[in-house]
Order: sequence, then structure tokens, then C-alpha cells
Amino acid sequence: MNADPEAAPVQVEPRVRPHPRRTRELDETRALELLGRTGVGRVVYTVGALPAVLPVRFRLDALGGVLLSTAADSELARAVDGAVIAFEADEVDGTDGTGWCVTVLGRAELREPSATPSPSPSVSPSSAAGARVEIRIAPELVVGRDLMPDPS
Repeated sequence: MNADPEAAPVQVEPRVRPHPRRTRELDETRALELLGRTGVGRVVYTVGALPAVLPVRFRLDALGGVLLSTAADSELARAVDGAVIAFEADEVDGTDGTGWCVTVLGRAELREPSATPSPSPSVSPSSAAGARVEIRIAPELVVGRDLMPDPS
């Protein structure tokens, strides 16, 4: 390593949290209720055995499945069909660190977008220019946590 002997070392200040935090696990019903109140989260999947995280808009279906829309020819669509993936969304106050986070783990499946009409039978969704697909993550495990201040 060719370090510059004249360069000053970088000083890193430790992050100080204003208040210690504790967490409380939420039941699945409450976790899905909180998840339904936000519209942006992160999908976590693998590409070539490496983790990938992508912020996405989403909605929930009546069974608690997470629905995402993406281009039919996207890396996300190619990587997740049939795979077990994770999805996470949260609301955290930047000042005091309180809030909640919910993680959904489950198998992803690609399907026709439910909000748009089906394409004509002669055009497959993956071959049409600009075609979209819907990814549904079936909720096999839902973990919610309430981020609370310590009562000190």
C-alpha cells in the first residue's frame, strides 16, 4: 500500500445515539398493518450469489403478499422468479430512532400485472418492448419490530 506519509489520518467520530433503543416484536397482523401504511421498501435478493438490495414501490394484496412491479427484462425479474427473497420497509424517526420495521421472507413469483389488462395472446410479456411484470412475494415469515426508547 502506498500511503502518503504527509497525509493526515482520517478522524472518525463515533456515532452517538441520543437515547438507547429497545425493540419489541410485533405480531404478524400488526406488522402487516404497519407495512400497508407505507409504499416504499427494499427488496433483498441475490445476483450471482452476491446480495443485492433495491428500493421499490410496493403494495400488499389481501393475503399479505408483497406486490412489486418491474420491467419484464430487468435484472430483478430474472433473479427472483421462484427464489426465496426478503422485503423490508420501515418508518424511523431520524431524531430519536423510534419507529418500526417489518421484514417479509418468502418465495417470489412473476405474473401478469393485476392492474393492467393482459396483452394479446400473440405477445408474451417478456418480449414486448417496455413490458411490465408483477412480482408477488408470498409471506412465509413476517417479522415486525417496534423501535422504542429505553425507559431510563
